[in-house]
Amino acid sequence: MRSFCRICTSVCGILVDVSPGGDVLRVRGDPDHPFSHGYTCAKGRALPEVHHHPARLERPLLRVGDELRPTTWDACLDDLATRLRTIIDAHGPQAIGIFFGSGVGMDAAGYRMAEALHAAIGTPARFSPLTIDGTAKVLVADQVGGFVGLSPHVDAERTELVVYLGVNPVVSHGHTSAHPDPVTALRTLRAHAEVWVIDPRRTETARLADRHLAPRPGTDYAVLAHLVRELLRDGAARDVIDRCVGRDELAAAVEPFGREHAARLADIPEAELADLLDAVRRAGRVGVVTGTGVTMADSANVTQWLAWVLMIVTDSMNRPGGVWLHPGFFHQLESFELPVSPPDGGVFGAGPGTRPESRSFFGEWPCAVLADEIRAGNIRAVLNLGGHLVTAFPDARSLVPALRALDVFATIEIIANDTTALSTHVLPTKDQLERADVTLWDALMPRVAAQHTPAIVDAVGDRRSSWWVLAELGRRLGFELADTTGPSATDDVRLATIAANGRHPFDDIVAAGWVETAPELPAPWVERHLDRLGGWRLAPSLLVEQLAALREPEPLVLVPRRQARHLNSQLDFLGEAVEVVVHPDDARTTGIEDGRPVVVRSDQGELVGVAKVDEAVRRGAVSVPHGHQHANVNELTREGDIDPVTGMAHYSGIPITIHPAPAHER
Repeated sequence: MRSFCRICTSVCGILVDVSPGGDVLRVRGDPDHPFSHGYTCAKGRALPEVHHHPARLERPLLRVGDELRPTTWDACLDDLATRLRTIIDAHGPQAIGIFFGSGVGMDAAGYRMAEALHAAIGTPARFSPLTIDGTAKVLVADQVGGFVGLSPHVDAERTELVVYLGVNPVVSHGHTSAHPDPVTALRTLRAHAEVWVIDPRRTETARLADRHLAPRPGTDYAVLAHLVRELLRDGAARDVIDRCVGRDELAAAVEPFGREHAARLADIPEAELADLLDAVRRAGRVGVVTGTGVTMADSANVTQWLAWVLMIVTDSMNRPGGVWLHPGFFHQLESFELPVSPPDGGVFGAGPGTRPESRSFFGEWPCAVLADEIRAGNIRAVLNLGGHLVTAFPDARSLVPALRALDVFATIEIIANDTTALSTHVLPTKDQLERADVTLWDALMPRVAAQHTPAIVDAVGDRRSSWWVLAELGRRLGFELADTTGPSATDDVRLATIAANGRHPFDDIVAAGWVETAPELPAPWVERHLDRLGGWRLAPSLLVEQLAALREPEPLVLVPRRQARHLNSQLDFLGEAVEVVVHPDDARTTGIEDGRPVVVRSDQGELVGVAKVDEAVRRGAVSVPHGHQHANVNELTREGDIDPVTGMAHYSGIPITIHPAPAHER
């Protein structure tokens, strides 16, 4: 049966083999899919193992004393609603925290119902993965572009130069710009364009590129600042610059980044920096793609800002051969006048009481404040909508006892894990093969397109659709969010409401499975927005100030890494090893041996993994993947170590030490 994968935003087409008895036998790529062309990755092919996992959740669980016991939906939701209503009446809606996890985030109907329930409850305590790995991109779109929804995508067919910065799409399939079938895409790209990778590790993507620069972790901004400095002096598109705001302030901010200074700071040869500048001048226009290697560092905002500025001064924004800005398939940004945010930022609001210096960002509170808010008694209940908080949130040592102290901790999930074990209510929902769906995050897709899939198999046990669970909870709280009975209580009815303002009728999307519209480039809607904005804002004051305040990294720091069979906290059960990748020089000075257990230690905590001594990572960087329960990087992080602008926790660049593991841990 034909479907599409919803593990990540690449949403590759898949074919699912099902036995007459309803067992999922195999998942493979759909060769007729118009974009992924038969490609699928190890994660997508593992969907049968997800569906048949021995720890899959099939019935609601309700905590009685120290034990989670199976119960009915009515009993579970009645108890949950009663306890939530008691908390709201006594402490107000702000005592309820809601985490929009990836589980509901890749479920179109579930996500929309979660938004409706959040609005009905009226709590400001909303959390999501945005403040774990993505705030820099939203901030820069707001600060430089005047609208948070601007999402650049490389014009891959016409570009002559692409720079991948802190992103490894061969494994990750991109961050906020999806890369289905990444190896084929990179080889096709290299047939007509130069491909550069900037990353402390020689990643799988770097091996396919023309050139690779390996700066010290967190110093990518120095490379970009140098390029911008030199182009402002000679080579910038003057007609574009004249249309921008803050030219002089930008020039002053990047002036210190001459070749010698930038090369020393990044610890790369000056000749390599000169080669990259020459490549930019030759190409004229450039597409810069960033990922979590950038956005999880303390230099995230500055690096993302300078990546945008580089594309602006080379006249690459909204231009053939540069990047196009995604209008969205369902949102259709070109169909209305975009709001223009004020120069001091339109994404900030009142923040949590325990962190008065930390504002809300894009309507969300930083994930890093949750434990403090619970300890202070400000948050007494958490609705966890498909997230694995123990392996996703910073400072797990502090978070776990805080979660245990909650009056209510309700979790939507499909497989039992360390987070469900802490919950008071466990709400088992349909996995992706059991529900109908449409693509939700259309602006992250590499095309202006939408997909639909029917449910492939019946739901096991007493699993229900996420939208139904949340609507039923809302009804018990006094909010009529949706009809959960009768002919309208189907997944496709809920999905039709999402697609109501789309480019094609919902029935057309269902019938075709995939529909697509070609974007304009240059896009008139972007030019109209720039006219209202008064031009790109080249030098937002808060970003200029952050650039001036950045300090050099410590001698040995942690950097994140994606894995082929693991995504964030998903698919940990596939058994991919937690390899601690260390440069041979760092291994020699610390007594580390290849293939032997190693302890990675910060001032907050430690984890144990297996050493991989490899020249693919540069000196001073130790690469550890995130999202593993048995080697949890969040043990190394500190909830107070957050970006002062967005509140995002710092997961990269953490000062560490490494040691051979004691005998009892080997």
